[in-house]
Amino acid sequence: MSALGKVVRAGVGRRRVQTVVMALTTMLAVTASVLGAGLLVASQAPFDHAFARQKGAHLTAQFDGSKVTAARVAATAHVSGVTAAAGPFPVLTLRPKAGRNRFGIPANDPLPPMTIVGRAAPGGPVDDVDLAAGRWVTGPGQIVMNEGGVPFDIGDQMTFPDLPGGPTLTVVGVAKSVGASAEAWVSPAQLAALTAPGSTPAHQMLYRFTKAATDAQVAADRSAIAAAVPPGSMTGAASYLKIKLAASRTSATFVPFVVAFAVLGLFMSVLVIGIVVSGAVSAATRRIGILKSLGFTPAQVVRAYVAQALIPATVGTVLGVLFGNLLSIPVMGEAERAYGTGTLTVAPWIDVVVPAAALAAVAATALAPALRAGRLRTVEAIAVGRTPRAGRGRAIRRLLGRLPLPRPVSLCLATPFSRPARSATIATAVALGTIGVTFGVGLTMSLSAIQDGLNRRTPGAVVVHAAPPPGAGAPQVADADAIAAKIRAQPGTRRFFRSGQTRVGVAGLAGATTVIAFQGDSSWGSYQMVSGSWFSGPGQAVVPSGFLNATGTHIGDTVTLTGGGRTAPVRIVGEALDLHEEGMTVLTDEASLAGLGVPVDPPSIEFAVDLRPGTGTQAYLSSLNTALRPLGVTAQANSGEVSGVVVAMDTLAAILALMLVAVAGLGVLNTVVLDTRERVHDLGVLKALGMAPRQTLTMVVTSVAGIGLLAGALGVPVGVALHDYVLPVMGRAAGTRFPAADIAVYDLPVLAPLLLGGLVLATAGALLPAGWAARTRTATALRTE
Repeated sequence: MSALGKVVRAGVGRRRVQTVVMALTTMLAVTASVLGAGLLVASQAPFDHAFARQKGAHLTAQFDGSKVTAARVAATAHVSGVTAAAGPFPVLTLRPKAGRNRFGIPANDPLPPMTIVGRAAPGGPVDDVDLAAGRWVTGPGQIVMNEGGVPFDIGDQMTFPDLPGGPTLTVVGVAKSVGASAEAWVSPAQLAALTAPGSTPAHQMLYRFTKAATDAQVAADRSAIAAAVPPGSMTGAASYLKIKLAASRTSATFVPFVVAFAVLGLFMSVLVIGIVVSGAVSAATRRIGILKSLGFTPAQVVRAYVAQALIPATVGTVLGVLFGNLLSIPVMGEAERAYGTGTLTVAPWIDVVVPAAALAAVAATALAPALRAGRLRTVEAIAVGRTPRAGRGRAIRRLLGRLPLPRPVSLCLATPFSRPARSATIATAVALGTIGVTFGVGLTMSLSAIQDGLNRRTPGAVVVHAAPPPGAGAPQVADADAIAAKIRAQPGTRRFFRSGQTRVGVAGLAGATTVIAFQGDSSWGSYQMVSGSWFSGPGQAVVPSGFLNATGTHIGDTVTLTGGGRTAPVRIVGEALDLHEEGMTVLTDEASLAGLGVPVDPPSIEFAVDLRPGTGTQAYLSSLNTALRPLGVTAQANSGEVSGVVVAMDTLAAILALMLVAVAGLGVLNTVVLDTRERVHDLGVLKALGMAPRQTLTMVVTSVAGIGLLAGALGVPVGVALHDYVLPVMGRAAGTRFPAADIAVYDLPVLAPLLLGGLVLATAGALLPAGWAARTRTATALRTE
């Protein structure tokens, strides 16, 4: 081995703590960078990538099995403009009941209606279903659930007691269709067994077209297919463009906060790597002088110390890429559920670019101090390496010495001023960690408040739908007035109101708009308001932000509803938090529609019921359902909803914030190690003069405590400002504004711990080297150069 190689190996082995810290710092920095860059890339048009990979259907069509044969439906695959097709698959819409499950859903509780498709295999020329967990169905009694639907996991069961034989199905897999073609899949034979006597399953066909970039193009293709089958046999067709719009809006909501975390992570990674590498090289200045005195040239010295930095950095980079990809599995899984797409992975080029950039940063950072030391004269390098520069921090040390503080505390409060550049960089690292934590905490609190606000679309403890469940044996819709009478007569009812939907025109808008009409006092169950107030009577309306943006209206303006050749003006009195139907809805009193002669759609009618204090929900439900049984409807507990987007954002915010804290903590650890090793001889002198180990520990920790406290005080306001900037951007991407109360979440009980976060972070990073300094024997410290 050459002399240069021996120097490199000896340098790496001699400073084991710094070598390990450098490797760990690089590993965490690369891990954070791989995750941040991977999420950022995955957030760019995730639906388009998943749609292309899974050969998604441009049109999902359903045909009445009693009006057209499967062969006739299959022939539509040859209609002009169709490039690929799959099917026909038999399809039923059923409402099963819960069986054994691990989510605590009571047995025999009705589940939401499901579109169940009979499909022998997940693959095909169109809609290649992505199997996320488990396996595909292989026989009877098995079902595969669509991810994001009913919260059933592998091994859970559902029953169909209203069908002959009361079949029970066990979940064997969880899959995802990028085109949302079904809620569940079974084998074709199993679907036949689920078909009630005297009924015929519908046919489902999936199509891809030559041109399907616009609504007009998809509509033209749909018309061509409808013309190829008997009139009225096509009962429905769903375009992928609506799903794409929702997915694109979700990904656009993700991008602002992902970018914020990615930028913080990348900047901190470069900064902390710079702290660690430059500190390690600067600490070796005296050794560089010794090497030059032994005959090493400046170029050899520079190469040696750059290599000493690159060896542990390379190890950390390799581990960082490995851990980044492993950690991306659960993180990308959360993003998948939020985006509603298939499997997301870290782009392969990221695993090349990030480590290359990290190693380049290490080399560049090591090169600067190595060149500076290499240019020093031999005697000067040895002298600089042995003694601190004169005058640094002495004035501050004398000033602090006059204060009534314990001597170990006053000594180390002045330590940061002897190395101002190093102290400034570590303060920046701690501040960035504090910014990340502050932003993450605020984001989580705001998203929780927004989720609570969205859940106010279904208020009350109990919900009753006027429409009976599919397959329940009651095809007619129950009389709404009869349901109201049963609820009113039920002991424990405190108050209730009903709501229902209809479609009307709005002057200035093309097409029909959904109106949610309320009957009764709905003020206690109003939506969360962004601004203005809930309507208080006929002629008033509340609309979401999406409606205001689309119509260019504001609170106080009047819009005209049209229907049946008549008009009904309503005045906008409030802006509600609501993302339903892209925010294109109108909320008003049912009496506001009286002049239009447009009835509320009976199947859409539901009742929100509030209970008297002390009334048990389960006992109330049991009693009310007994009263409602003759009407063929069922009351259900209102459990609210948990948005996959909110869960994913909370998870990602927590993971990324923890990684920022870890990187900042390692930066503190490395700095304190360097300072402690540089001052070990001074510590030996102080120990010889009677300083106890506990005082030594206090002195070392105090040296960074002030930096941490200052960094926290600077980082928290920046984190708050970042939160207050990013949340409205996310809202605009989602097509809404957020209530001011959901953004202003930083009150004193939240800010106080955050302001102390920098102090805690700096102290935690200093404890390990402080303990080493306290345990070092006096004689050993005095002998150390």
